[in-house]
This record gives sequence, structure tokens and C-alpha cells, in this order.
Amino acid sequence: MKPLDRILEAAKAAPRHIVLAEGEDQRVVEAAVRAVRAGIATISLVGSRKAVEERLAAVGAGAEEIRIEDPASSPLTPRLAAAFHALRSSKGVDAVAAAEAVRTPLVFAAMMVRENEADGTVGGAVATTADTVRAALQTIGRAPGVGLVSSFFLMMLCASHHVKKGAFVFADCGLVVDPDAAGLADIAITSARSFEVLAARPAKVAMLSFSTVGSATHACVSKVVEATRLAHEAAPGLIIDGELQFDTAFVEAVSAAKAPQSALHGEANVFVFPNLDAANIGYKIAQRIGGATAIGPILQGLAKPANDLSRGCNADDVFHMIAVTVMQAGANARRGA
Repeated sequence: MKPLDRILEAAKAAPRHIVLAEGEDQRVVEAAVRAVRAGIATISLVGSRKAVEERLAAVGAGAEEIRIEDPASSPLTPRLAAAFHALRSSKGVDAVAAAEAVRTPLVFAAMMVRENEADGTVGGAVATTADTVRAALQTIGRAPGVGLVSSFFLMMLCASHHVKKGAFVFADCGLVVDPDAAGLADIAITSARSFEVLAARPAKVAMLSFSTVGSATHACVSKVVEATRLAHEAAPGLIIDGELQFDTAFVEAVSAAKAPQSALHGEANVFVFPNLDAANIGYKIAQRIGGATAIGPILQGLAKPANDLSRGCNADDVFHMIAVTVMQAGANARRGA
């Protein structure tokens, strides 16, 4: 089974309630209807009731299939506003400002998740990443024990020309610009957990650099070496190695030549890049030249699932992100989060 098909089947086996913040966007509506009809999720669409109903009618669906939450008239709005006020009053947010904030779709959707009215949320088809992440951080917050909220792309290598096939994680490609060693270690550990949730296989983490096991000396290399040590210390059972060049982490023959003592043996499935420059460039090369399917940016490290979309996404991208969010919500439930 292809990794994406496995994710869809797993989501169908344990569907969750996902709230989509941008319910007036046609791509989002199409994906929502598809997700409900495929049985992978129940869906709430946030937006003007009239506008959402029109979008649903355009794809032959209605409110009997999809719940509509209009922040201007929803019975949830007063409770969510009071909860947001309690949450943010220490930051100077008064009751009036809280009520205004909750009437914005991103905050309304995130507060639904916080208040257990939904299991996860997806936004970003219209809103910027900055706005989407800010709403999630201010309302849902970080998971216990996580020092840094970060992101990753789930990279699918399934084409006939791919020597290796399956799911891989590239992190952090969309959020943390230049993590220090502690931040990089945190990204590595969280990315490993994310991979295991979505791929149902043990993570093998490569800490990437332009150097392999001391082949170069530089402060940038030292950061990766220290991050690897910190990740080992915090998660002693994790299979992780670094610093490694990408080919050493990915190709068995290169690993045998350059890093014969590596625990990865060229079989890494989680690739942690040293900064956002490298990660963002790397995933786009893999996608555009290598033909990999890229799903993301997927957020990790939050107390409950909230995910971002590219503003250039299509309905398929939204549908797949719904499935990923369902998987994350299921993992949260199993942990008792």
C-alpha cells in the first residue's frame, strides 16, 4: 500500500471532527465534502453561513452533510469569547477585544479545538502562515514537554524513477528560521514522533550538514553535532546520527564509505536540516525536480492539532491535510492529550 493510501485508510478507520477555518473557500469546501463522503472525518466549516451554503450547493452538498459555524451567529461564540478572554487577559486582551478576536475564523476554529468542540483544525489556504500559526499558538499552545513548535513536510517518493519509495519527513521547512542546537534537537525528537504517527514505522533521524562526521570544521557543523548529542540525551531510544551529508544519510553505499559506524546505514527516513534556508530549498528541489509529493507544512509540538496550508494549495492538498490532522488527533487521544 502506498504511504498516502495507508494514511487515508487509517483515518477512515478512526475518523475525527476537524474544523476548517476557511469555509468560504471553494477548494476547502470541495475537500471537506470529499473527506466526509470518504468517511475520514466529520467536518465543520467556519464562515458566513450564506457564503458557505452557496459553496456547498456548488458541489452538490448541504448543511445536512457538513456543519456550518458562522462566528457572527453561532451559539458557541459567547462561550469561546469568554474562554479566549480568560486565556489572554494577562496579555491585555479585554472582553471586547476577545469577542472581536473570536469572530475571526482562525481564532474561532482554534478555540473550538481548545474547548473540545473539534479534534483538530486546518487553515492557511487564504490566511498567511504567520496568522495561522499565531492563532494556534495563542489558543492551543505548546504540548507539555515541547520547547519549540516547528513544522515538517511529509515527502512521498512513489514514482517509478524513485530508487527508494515511501514516506519521509523533512524538517523544519516552513517555520523556525535558524534554530540553535537545543531547538534543532527538539525539532529532531518531535519530527521522529510525527513520522512514527504517520508512517507507522520506527524513525531513523539524520541531522544534516555540509559535513560528514568531522569532514569539515565550522560553527554551523558544531551546532548540528551538539544538537545530535542533546537529542540522544533527551531521547536515548531514538535512532539518530549526525552530522551527516544528505547522500550519506540516504544512500547505503555512500554511508558505508563515508560513515561506516553510522547507526543509520544510509536508511534515514527523517531528515532534520540545520536551518530554514536549507530545508525549504531542499524540499522544493525534491518536489519540483525529484517529483516527490510534498504534504505540508504540517505543524508539530502543539497541544492539539492545528495545521497550515499553502495559499497555492488545491482541493487535493486540503483533503490530504485533513487526513493527516485526523491521524495527529488520534495520536493525541491515545496519549490522553
